[in-house]
Amino acid sequence: MSYLLALDQGTSSSRSIVFDARGRVVAMAQREFRQIYPQPGWVEHDAEEIWQTQLATAREALEKAGASATAVAAIGITNQRETTVLWNRRTGQPLHHAIVWQDRRGEPLCAQLREAGLAPHIREATGLVVDSYFSATKVRWLLDQVPGAREMAQRGELAFGTVDSWLLWKLTGGAVHATDVTNASRTMLFDIRRHAWDEALLDVLQVPASVLPEVRASSHIYGTTDPGLLGAAIPVAGVAGDQQSALFGQACFEAGLAKNTYGTGCFMLMHTGGEMLQSANGLIATSAAQLGGPAAPAVPDGTPGRAGVHSAAGAQYALEGSVFIGGAVVQWLRDGLQAIRASSEVQALAETVADTGGVHFVPAFTGLGSPYWNPDARGAIVGLTRGSTTAHIARAALESIAFQSAALLLAMSRDAAAAGAAPVTELRVDGGACVNDLLMQFQADLLGIPVVRPTVTETTALGAAYLAGLAVGVWPDAGALASQWQVERQFEPLMSRDEAAARMAAWERAVGQAVA
Repeated sequence: MSYLLALDQGTSSSRSIVFDARGRVVAMAQREFRQIYPQPGWVEHDAEEIWQTQLATAREALEKAGASATAVAAIGITNQRETTVLWNRRTGQPLHHAIVWQDRRGEPLCAQLREAGLAPHIREATGLVVDSYFSATKVRWLLDQVPGAREMAQRGELAFGTVDSWLLWKLTGGAVHATDVTNASRTMLFDIRRHAWDEALLDVLQVPASVLPEVRASSHIYGTTDPGLLGAAIPVAGVAGDQQSALFGQACFEAGLAKNTYGTGCFMLMHTGGEMLQSANGLIATSAAQLGGPAAPAVPDGTPGRAGVHSAAGAQYALEGSVFIGGAVVQWLRDGLQAIRASSEVQALAETVADTGGVHFVPAFTGLGSPYWNPDARGAIVGLTRGSTTAHIARAALESIAFQSAALLLAMSRDAAAAGAAPVTELRVDGGACVNDLLMQFQADLLGIPVVRPTVTETTALGAAYLAGLAVGVWPDAGALASQWQVERQFEPLMSRDEAAARMAAWERAVGQAVA
């Protein structure tokens, strides 16, 4: 039997999952790693710890599955996006902790970019808004602040990458420095229309081309693992950022299909096919997973590491909305407020009250993402009375996840209508918090469309496995995968549209207080 090994490197843990050829989970292993907070608004990870935990879980998952490396057809990588690593090409050692996607230290530079009038070009080329969420200002900070980094980069001694590139480098023993189009599209340095690094942005942000990874399709044989790591040389044949991987794992292969992942943050993507659709409602355009096709030649000056994926290979796009604090609000209830001892207790506590008692919780701990894009917003709990309890706050925290996600879908619906596209008729869900029935029912109530939870909710890892399997011929095409997607439960809306609209209006008033 051929197995697929998915490396699912997330914000708080590294996981590895072994899938069979029918997309079923055979074995899984997971390890958490440290979250480093050097000062308010800064978030870092130890890149070496990420690698060691990812390697350990890969070995453990294979052992649990009773599978040798020779039984693995291919490895797929999916990863926390935007998180930035800069390492020495000769030693393979990071120069500094990885700067995490949540980190806000790049905001002053983003303000300069906006003041310089560069936001329109950045939006047109990259599909993104100017925000320190993305990788560009993170790598600039590393080059400027780590002693000697810029000089080393100019000598061609450094490599930059998002976490997928870092893992790919380590897995191949330093033989491959590459990324895929989905991760490249999150750097704020990549032109997703031309599928090439944007020379103007590289110049403005003072990022030398020599540090950049080669960009390839998401389903592509990147190289093989060092045989000493897992026991044999295994093709690494799929790479995609976690949200685009989940979109693929949810079998959202066509325009109009949408999914929402409920993780540390919440990330909603709607496939827009081969068309890059610019949002007028606070969303971003991004590359969706791309199948096959050769890499384009280097830019005319021949600089290595600046190749892109040829657009003729089948560019795919999505609209995306990002909620910075989703499931992390439950972690705050546990660790900050100490209202619960374990995250799994939150539903039971919330269900001890019939409603929130008028309480709204806006968890803008690191600002607000889509569709608000306000980096200065801060968390707020509003509507408190003498009768408010931790149960009301817990229920309001859960509802905040659904409110923020509903704001995203409403924005997507407006963009789709403006483009003459069909509206989203169902929302496919995944991620850790999607197992919470209270949350999923409230989500369906707010949206007014069915919320569909699949049998296999590990869709982020599954997407990476699918991409890898397609590249090595486990499946002939994406159509063969659609039939494997099955529904575990469908939540139908029960709330009237008038009540849902009133609830959303109350939520927006609460948001207004958080950004005042």
